[in-house]
Amino acid sequence: MFSGKARLIRALYYTVLPEDQDYSPVRPLIDWLGYNGFTVVTKPARDFADSSGRRKPRASMEVDMAVDMMELGDTLDHVVLFSGDGDFRRLVEALQRRGLRVSVVSTLRGNAPMVADELRRQADQFIDLADLAPAVARETQRRDTNGDSGPA
Repeated sequence: MFSGKARLIRALYYTVLPEDQDYSPVRPLIDWLGYNGFTVVTKPARDFADSSGRRKPRASMEVDMAVDMMELGDTLDHVVLFSGDGDFRRLVEALQRRGLRVSVVSTLRGNAPMVADELRRQADQFIDLADLAPAVARETQRRDTNGDSGPA
């Protein structure tokens, strides 16, 4: 959808994969994205012990995303970030200081907004993911979004 409005340089998808599992439910998505031109960046989730000694998985892609965006920034004029994480506000600000436009895609709809207010306000443009549904959702989801429950 975005490549129809601009020259797409690179589409990156970041995800964490469980380190000790042979199969992950996200694997079909990762394979599809790879076959369809996305650069897929993965990182293994590692276990850590919390203060009570319980083991919990932990991994974060934020630094990887920020480094890649800053490195690519010299060759871009517009970045589209699909995230609502307020930790990206400073990254968006830094990219804007370098002359880039930054659009943030997330959602305000639903029981709890999935975008931090400070990130939404910092972006040059905020796009609600729900507004993209008619263009990107599967046909059955498009009918549901438009209030049509489909065939009776």
